Amino acid sequence: MAHRFFNQGLNLTYGFNHGEAERSYREAIRLDSTCAMCYWGAAYVLGTNYNAAMEEAKQAEAQRLTQKAVEYSHNATDWERALIQASVSRYSYEKTKDQSILDKAYAEAMSKVYEQFTSHDDIVSLYAESLMNLHPWDLYTRRGEPKPWTHEIVHTIESVLKRNPHHPGANHLYIHVVEASATPERGLASADRLYDLMPGAGHIVHMPSHIYIRTGDYHKGSMVNEKAAEVDSLYITNCNSQGAYPLVYFPHNIHFLAATAAFEGRGETSINAAFRVASHVDTTVMREAGMQTLQHYRMIPHYVLVKFMQWDHILTLPQPASDLVYPQSVWRYARGMAFAGKNKLPEAKQELKTLKTLMQDSTLKTITIWELNGADKLIEIASRVLQAEILRKEGNNNTAISLLQEATDIEDKLNYNEPPDWFFSVRHSLGAVLLENRQYKEAEKVFKDDLFFIPKNGWALNGLYQSLIGQKKLNEAREVKKQFGQAWQYADIELASSEVRPIAYRNINNEKFTGSYLAGLSTISVCSPGRK
Repeated sequence: MAHRFFNQGLNLTYGFNHGEAERSYREAIRLDSTCAMCYWGAAYVLGTNYNAAMEEAKQAEAQRLTQKAVEYSHNATDWERALIQASVSRYSYEKTKDQSILDKAYAEAMSKVYEQFTSHDDIVSLYAESLMNLHPWDLYTRRGEPKPWTHEIVHTIESVLKRNPHHPGANHLYIHVVEASATPERGLASADRLYDLMPGAGHIVHMPSHIYIRTGDYHKGSMVNEKAAEVDSLYITNCNSQGAYPLVYFPHNIHFLAATAAFEGRGETSINAAFRVASHVDTTVMREAGMQTLQHYRMIPHYVLVKFMQWDHILTLPQPASDLVYPQSVWRYARGMAFAGKNKLPEAKQELKTLKTLMQDSTLKTITIWELNGADKLIEIASRVLQAEILRKEGNNNTAISLLQEATDIEDKLNYNEPPDWFFSVRHSLGAVLLENRQYKEAEKVFKDDLFFIPKNGWALNGLYQSLIGQKKLNEAREVKKQFGQAWQYADIELASSEVRPIAYRNINNEKFTGSYLAGLSTISVCSPGRK
């Protein structure tokens, strides 16, 4: 039975459900207190991972567990002892308290383990992860060119997949190491396999969407995130899941759904998902250091409602608390866009003025999304987009274009994340204004650039079609129109160029999303004891 819980812990580790993995490893220890690898696993999941740095409060326990693993390693196999010894390098706090130095030492130790056991799939996968953790979410340039350290990581994981194409850890990691590349389609085989490999692990079910959003398969991305949300809902309810997973990983499924549904033109699904994300946020926890990503989740409805031009709905949303500078800023941005959309320019200008005052608050610089992008950069984009929209309504398209180009430049300098932290491309607005100005050639370039970053998205395809018609490039326009028809086959909205043609959705009552919505149809096979 201890072996069963160790295996479950390892699979949950591969699924980035580190809290539940720890509980599995600890149950294995309870069943067999001399299991060296069970101590190793419990220590492993306390460390740095691709999505988060190690918490200082966990260092002592990680070191204690590693020492216990060493103590019982005399009965372990050669490869197990090698893994345990490498883990000692990761938690040697008597040498330094700087975790980044220790993580580098651990990766170097793992390289030696890898050299000994190059055909052991778990060791090779763990070695690749140790390299990834030195450069989290920093494997490619904005245009998908690999960083100097990326080739080794890709090659290492591919060696596992050649031997064992169904290894859950290797498939998960491979998606992460190719998603931001110029050729994300390399990850399609892993994405298609991963969906069924661990059907009770919501994050694994979700992971294919990291490829689908990059290859333009938005409907598939929506479907896997809907399924992942069902799986995680039942798991959280049945297993009384606690910690980061229910707070951050579970709503990420729905956050992702809001994006993929929007890219395929399913406005109602996107809006519903956005409010589900917001209703799940713990408004106390989102104020804590390291948890400010939840403030971003809380404001996703505002970004989505702006995208779908739901001006009246925006103006019904309550003002965030005064201590929440980032939510306050997004609220002002959305209201400004709503007033501009309703041609109430004095009110829009007042919102812009208040937004610019909020931008001076130094608190914005301390808030990040996943430790990747600062909230201050998002609000710099928002202020320019709002100001440009006001100028556009006043007929000053040339200045509006300049501001939108500035906003695009800031957007392009954001670190890679999925979905993008600036939720929807500024190029959609920029291209629309260029079309209004009959600058068709310039608009064509903007939309083609957008399609490079967000392939097959109907917003840019429709704008590109109109820019080609404006230049009388009829053959190319006909081909793009076909592509748009394919991209928009599930849509419930119509577009005017690269923006929504305002239509009346049935009133979506966001109050229905403020309660618990933890329900689902799928099952997870085993909960760690003590959590039912």
